[in-house]
Amino acid sequence: MSAHLPLGPVIVDVAGLALDDTDRRRLCHPLVGGIILFARNFESPAQVKALTAEIRALRTQELVICVDHEGGRVQRFREGFTRIPPMRALGELWNRDPAAAVRAAESTGLVIGAELGAHGVDLSFTPVLDLDYGASSVIGDRAFHASPEVVGALGAAVVRGLFATGMGAVGKHFPGHGYATADSHVAIPVDGRSLEEIIALDVAPYRPSIAAGLAGIMPAHVVYEAVTPDPAGFSPFWLKEVLRKQLGFDGVIFSDDLSMEGASTAGGMKERALAAFAAGCDSVLVCNAPQAADELLAALSGLSFPSERLERIRHDARRAIALDAAAYRAALKDVAALA
Repeated sequence: MSAHLPLGPVIVDVAGLALDDTDRRRLCHPLVGGIILFARNFESPAQVKALTAEIRALRTQELVICVDHEGGRVQRFREGFTRIPPMRALGELWNRDPAAAVRAAESTGLVIGAELGAHGVDLSFTPVLDLDYGASSVIGDRAFHASPEVVGALGAAVVRGLFATGMGAVGKHFPGHGYATADSHVAIPVDGRSLEEIIALDVAPYRPSIAAGLAGIMPAHVVYEAVTPDPAGFSPFWLKEVLRKQLGFDGVIFSDDLSMEGASTAGGMKERALAAFAAGCDSVLVCNAPQAADELLAALSGLSFPSERLERIRHDARRAIALDAAAYRAALKDVAALA
């Protein structure tokens, strides 16, 4: 185990099912504060539990362990975990029975949080709070609904369900990725609408979700060209003015993956990270690019970044819900009925 190190602002990934010496060296870098796991890091519940235990043992100030575990096509752990339907299923249920949809959304958050927490994971980057405009292939059925009110209600319910298990929720992709058609993984999406329209529609679901206890927010790699020339994740206006001041959000702001094409407007990896920090991000993700991650860590060495927000987003094991608990079993029935 390394000496006591505060959590750094960079979140990285690892190659396989267990750590190798290169992974251990990278994860012990003082600027690393967390790790994001992918499907390639998962073989079975027992294996991923051993992996997270090994990660936690590396440092006295344990790294924050994250995963994209939304449901539908974005669920990294499958075998031995409950298959979570795409969030659109909750929106479709809302159209038939709003009260049942809210209950099912809360149950969905509870199942995700209970299962991840039992396997050593701190948080999932969920819920998606983008509106379903029918335009974005990368969002698609990951969105709850087209209505801001419905997305806000269901998103807040998922937040409450996760919170009940001691797990923080991370809303994405602020202020909204649903209108832009391009996929920010491979392109630079542009949304030409006015600030007033984006605030009234796309930002609206964040208000009830923040009130419900949203612990983190991930901004979009989308350029809202009528508002600012930079993607939201590199924009002090969106993060400091709108998110912090207007919405009063005091949780963690995570950049979306800086390896994505949508982040390329800022330049190289160092420039992307510095732009994200200057805009107001607390933590940056560098995924699927180990050489770029190492280059970034070297380039940022000697700089200091506050880590207090990241430290308070850990899973709270005192509120964990066991997988044999009645609340978990009841929530499973709601999720099964959705499927």
